[in-house]
Amino acid sequence: QVQLVESGGGLVQAGGSLRLACVASGRTGSTYAMGWFRQAPGADLEFVAGISWNGGSIRYADSVKGRFTISRDNAKKTVYLQMNSLKPEDAAVYYCASRTSWAVASFSSEYNYWGQGTQVTVAS
Repeated sequence: QVQLVESGGGLVQAGGSLRLACVASGRTGSTYAMGWFRQAPGADLEFVAGISWNGGSIRYADSVKGRFTISRDNAKKTVYLQMNSLKPEDAAVYYCASRTSWAVASFSSEYNYWGQGTQVTVAS
């Protein structure tokens, strides 16, 4: 089993920045691809960003391209999501996910393990 714990959420003004972190523990593997998803109230779970096991392949949702940056530190078993120029529509619960494959993926069904989520609120 793999446990994922997110941190870094909070309240920020529109235009501000937050950095989310997700620490993995348990039967982790540095060859696992990681991803960030989000879910706003009443909305479906949405892919935000994904990163392959070595960071060589990265994918973003169109809605966050140019504003969000995903990265990972395998030595620390941590994946990050730097969020800049935040908008009210970015407000959601953000989830970290891991999959038992090295390749990046965009669909939630392709991920095997999930964190509990961290709330991001953006004030306009």
